[in-house]
Amino acid sequence: MTPAAPVLVVSQVDDVTADSVIEELNRRQVPVVRLDPGDFPTGITVAARLDENGIQGSATTPSRAIDLSGVRSVYWRRPRPYTAPPGLGDQDAHWCREEARYGLGGILASLPGAHYVNHPWRNRNAEYKPAQLATAARCGFDIPPTLLTNDETAAREFVRHHDPVVYKPLRSTDYLNAEGQALTVWVEEVDPADLTAGVTQTMHLFQKRVRSVADLRVTAVGDEMFTVRIEGSPGLDWRRHYDALDYTLIDTPPRLAKTIRDYLKAFGLVFGAFDFGMDGDDRIWLYECNPNGQFAWFPEPITGRIVTAVADQLQHAGEHRAR
Repeated sequence: MTPAAPVLVVSQVDDVTADSVIEELNRRQVPVVRLDPGDFPTGITVAARLDENGIQGSATTPSRAIDLSGVRSVYWRRPRPYTAPPGLGDQDAHWCREEARYGLGGILASLPGAHYVNHPWRNRNAEYKPAQLATAARCGFDIPPTLLTNDETAAREFVRHHDPVVYKPLRSTDYLNAEGQALTVWVEEVDPADLTAGVTQTMHLFQKRVRSVADLRVTAVGDEMFTVRIEGSPGLDWRRHYDALDYTLIDTPPRLAKTIRDYLKAFGLVFGAFDFGMDGDDRIWLYECNPNGQFAWFPEPITGRIVTAVADQLQHAGEHRAR
């Protein structure tokens, strides 16, 4: 790979985490191209040739062009969904979106010699919470008792046995009200009176509530881990109260570091954002791992240290460089 080989950042324009990494790469004079698959086909032109030499060709945006065979690293962040040209009927638009997903998506996932943080297929596999929890259990994490169900009776029995219990969405999915306003489904403690026939309408995740004295967010980047103790949340879901929280960067407990490394290896991940609760006995319980979690909301210097680690991965294509 030549020194001038660029880093490809696959993300939408409104991505503060990607912005912070791009700024650091720019400071290092590492060439960067940002590409959002949601701009295809109207804003991106692709000509990819495949033969015995693999993929060659180019992708062109309104401001950049990239040699598909010369990408140093790929930072796969938060691209928008694939789109279709305006004016098409529903079936034609659906067909175009799927062709784009499997065509452009397949190209971007197969760039020869590129180092992915993370590879999109590894991200996809690691986004399923049942797979997360099952893998985490095999790796040795402590997991709160959890029920996945669409059975109202099973849900009631679980709540009776493990009270207090929380409900967690299985995925962060776009959800709009009748006025088109975006809604967020937060982690909430379950009131047994709310367990109605609505439980039968889809899959639900119920989990025994951890009586935590603090939360931990561990951001793993390759062999580096940044463990932040989070305190001061006035509510159950600390993500609703960023400005009220206290953040302290601490050493990662050795046993926790080992299980995190085992987990990343199991899914083939370079990056992972792990959320834990610590109870009054200092027992650390895993909630989830977001394979593509945000980190730019941390205060400095925490964000800066993570940005440096991610930029190192991308600049040096995964090779460890002593700093």
